[in-house]
Amino acid sequence: MGRHAYTSGGEQHDGHRSVSGGLARAAVFGISDGLVSNVSLVIGFAGSGVDSTVVRLAGLAGAIAGGASMAAGEWVSVSAQNELITRELEIEKRELRVNTAAETNELAKIYESHGIEPDRARAAAADVMRRPDAALAVHAREELGVDPGSLPSPFKAAALSLVCFLFGALLPVIPWFVGGGTGPKIWSVAIGVVAAGFVGGAIGLTAERGAARTAVRQIVILLVACGVTYAVGQLFDVAVT
Repeated sequence: MGRHAYTSGGEQHDGHRSVSGGLARAAVFGISDGLVSNVSLVIGFAGSGVDSTVVRLAGLAGAIAGGASMAAGEWVSVSAQNELITRELEIEKRELRVNTAAETNELAKIYESHGIEPDRARAAAADVMRRPDAALAVHAREELGVDPGSLPSPFKAAALSLVCFLFGALLPVIPWFVGGGTGPKIWSVAIGVVAAGFVGGAIGLTAERGAARTAVRQIVILLVACGVTYAVGQLFDVAVT
């Protein structure tokens, strides 16, 4: 299947973490999006001068609506990705059956590109091609960069996304259950900053890029979003009694 680029990114090696699954991404995006979107929403309503009960209601509604939307989007995204991969695997399976010689030669060329001597590469490719399941798995990893046996679950991704979004979204609403006025505004932003710092730091540690830099990045994103929505709230100033 010459239309696929040759890659070795799908192979798993000892000491390496899997970075192709959708669950870690769903968790990180869920918490981050829930936190940033809902603390911004809460601060925007607070900036307009509405009563704390309205801010609280807006925060709860935003958390529920956002979580449902996030989960649905994650389910659709992962399902569509899996369907596309399944279609490509069916094409690859057909090519392995119909054009066995060409696929064997293609696999040998891939092995040669990894530094294996031509004779050994051809022998290894021929050995792999004797077992249809193994041949499909190897070609899928080398050509598509995926493991046919470990596709992410749309339902797990959606559920994890929902839970993580709700967790991040509800944190800045907590202060509005215990008071009103300026205090909850400060506490909402403070909770948001601390949580954003933890999320950013976790991303940095996982990616081994430095926790401080990614933590600061997440905090800046949150503060900018809060500043914009607060300014919009004050601009409209629609105090509700």
